[in-house]
Amino acid sequence: MRRAYGRSLLIVVVGLLAVSLLVALGIIPVLRPQEPPRATSPPGAATTSPPTSSVQAPSSRSQPPPPPEAGPPVLAVKVDNAPAARPPVGIGAAERVYVEPVEAGTSRLIAVFGEHKPPVVGPVRSARETDLRLLTQFGHPALAFSGAAPELLPDIAGSPVRGLSQARVPRAYFRGDLRSVPHNLFVRPQRLPQGARWAPDARAEFGPAPPGGVPTGRHTVRYQSATMGFTWSPQQQRWLVAMDGRPYATADSGRLTPSTVVVQRVPVFESNIEDSVGNPSPVARTVGRGQALVLRNGRAFEATWSRPRPDAATTYTRSGQPIPFAPGQVWIVLAPSQE
Repeated sequence: MRRAYGRSLLIVVVGLLAVSLLVALGIIPVLRPQEPPRATSPPGAATTSPPTSSVQAPSSRSQPPPPPEAGPPVLAVKVDNAPAARPPVGIGAAERVYVEPVEAGTSRLIAVFGEHKPPVVGPVRSARETDLRLLTQFGHPALAFSGAAPELLPDIAGSPVRGLSQARVPRAYFRGDLRSVPHNLFVRPQRLPQGARWAPDARAEFGPAPPGGVPTGRHTVRYQSATMGFTWSPQQQRWLVAMDGRPYATADSGRLTPSTVVVQRVPVFESNIEDSVGNPSPVARTVGRGQALVLRNGRAFEATWSRPRPDAATTYTRSGQPIPFAPGQVWIVLAPSQE
């Protein structure tokens, strides 16, 4: 009897030692008591359980506001406005059209496109110093142009503006057959590299017309050798554009009818760069402060324009309050001031 008991005890001890050895070697896993299941919430229900991470989420009071929504890529196209270059193509799709003075008292246009870019824009002409100073308010836009004076090329290369000339992106440009050189160069925007997105501060502020203003049915801006006319159409609720006394229309979309026209009075000085016949190139100073006239809804509003830095957007205010634009295309005429 004692021998049988001793043999059984020996078998139990040996078995326990074997199991301990297998656990130590990892062959038999250690069984732990299971945690109670966590409660789950139905889809869409809010949870009040604390975060499991040891790093606590910052308080909503300390979080910065979300960045403003980025705008579309900006493309500016330098457009010929000589009588031989008319009618233009594609500029009816522009969000803004700038009129700027150039050599011999004539004018050229800068069509600025955002969300909508037409298949073809033109005729395309050469860049000027005014373009570089003006367009930096949009951030880093692309600029399509035919060429530039050799003295200006280093400034274009060092500018925030992305220069996309005919020489740099030749496959995007073509010559038309119905006009003579140099008024027959056109660009296909879809073949151009994109510029940066529209700077949020440079987006136009649209809204109802402010109170007041002077009823105005017609306004004319004169350069030395060019005239821009704007006539209010109550039927279309738009301003009808005329160039040198004639209706101004595009070849693809018809009469140009902006909803808002801004006459921005700016100092203009002569640069050291001349055109091919020796006329000095004028430069419009668009950084600073000055007087403006905002035309919308058949009324004229005296305003002040302000742009404190090259990378700041231009604002138009009356008594310190912004003047919103009417929804639609906006024209801004850089008119020489009396300074």
